[in-house]
Amino acid sequence: MTISTKNFQNQTDLADLIQETRALTKRLFLQLIRRPSTLFAGLLQPLIWLILFTSLFSNAPSEFLPGGMSYGRFLGAGLIVFTAFSGALNAGLPVMFDREFGFLNRLLVAPLTSRFSIVLASVVYITSISFLQSLVIMAAAAILGYGWPTFWGLLVVVFTLLLLVFAVTALSLGLAFVLPGHIELIAVIFISNLPLLFASTALAPLTFMPTWLGFLASVNPLTFAIEPIRIAYDKSFDLGSVLISAPYGDVTGYGCLTVLSLLTIGLFFLIRPLLNRKLA
Repeated sequence: MTISTKNFQNQTDLADLIQETRALTKRLFLQLIRRPSTLFAGLLQPLIWLILFTSLFSNAPSEFLPGGMSYGRFLGAGLIVFTAFSGALNAGLPVMFDREFGFLNRLLVAPLTSRFSIVLASVVYITSISFLQSLVIMAAAAILGYGWPTFWGLLVVVFTLLLLVFAVTALSLGLAFVLPGHIELIAVIFISNLPLLFASTALAPLTFMPTWLGFLASVNPLTFAIEPIRIAYDKSFDLGSVLISAPYGDVTGYGCLTVLSLLTIGLFFLIRPLLNRKLA
């Protein structure tokens, strides 16, 4: 086979992969359109939290938050990350339901160019929904007077959310193939959500926490995503500044993004052999 023939075959395979991914992604969005309650709940819950928690802590002492920051602005970054995290953690549910109802078996025997399109469609779908929800939260926070990130800050927000969503989506898809059924996956989601939220800097700074909880928050991946997004709202933000004063040392914004990047890469290489086995 000549080089030109190989290149043509590679281009054809890539075009087929894109077409298959687009078709499977469209199917997921059609399911969402037919039953939009999940999307509305995902948009409404963080907005309710934003309003209720900012009202609850409106009379908090000025030293409660660093730099005299308003609680609404402090909480906004936490809600953006938590909403994206929750959506990505649910990424395995459609795959799990496809397993249980037999649709996944039909896909596996279909003449797909690459079965990786099944995974890629879930990633595209969850990423799109997560960014839509995050945009709504940011817009609501801006309307309430809590600010809007600068251009470079917005890029940091997007990059941070991409790392988080990719990492958690990979984990969720891996669980969808390992766990026996959707009951077990939902149990993992329920057990993980709130403890990871409260053991992070989403609702309170490290200085406000007891020592043991502060240590847990300082190693929580959500904290490494929250702090870069929080500083992205500063007009003169600097990722080289210390964002987390942890018991094991100070962590800068670049350090937070490095940790998230390593986590994403690590989970990808951990889950990939499993997906290759299950989709073979």
